[in-house]
Amino acid sequence: MAMLDEVMTAAATAGGTAVAEAAGSELWARFRTRCARLVGRGDPDRESEALERLDRTAARLAAGADADEREREWQREVQARVWREEFAALLDSVAAAERDELLAGLHALRVRTGGHESGGTVSGNTFHGPVAFQTGARSTQEIRFGAVG
Repeated sequence: MAMLDEVMTAAATAGGTAVAEAAGSELWARFRTRCARLVGRGDPDRESEALERLDRTAARLAAGADADEREREWQREVQARVWREEFAALLDSVAAAERDELLAGLHALRVRTGGHESGGTVSGNTFHGPVAFQTGARSTQEIRFGAVG
């Protein structure tokens, strides 16, 4: 990666992770469109190229769906690195004003994946008693009923 500061490096990494997490999910169709627009920056040819690369990413991850968990995780990491490098190069290639827009766009991609920064949407529900929401890939949760102590 070029000389990116910590904020840009973190944004590129989060964007790459968001791509790998969103691929194959119910969010993918909307996510890929938003991501391609971000990468394309108003250029229809760049946007089209980004859509093709995003589709290749999703296809590679789908092809490994029958692999064991370790192999699937490795494939997700590889694709996250590919997109981290894409976003890092993009951030490094633009002027400061456009870089701020890209940083905001990368943050919005991460939030919309339902990843660690934001959960999914829950609406029209009524809950009586304690409620727990869990989001993010590979989350774990321990629930115990009964008296504490």
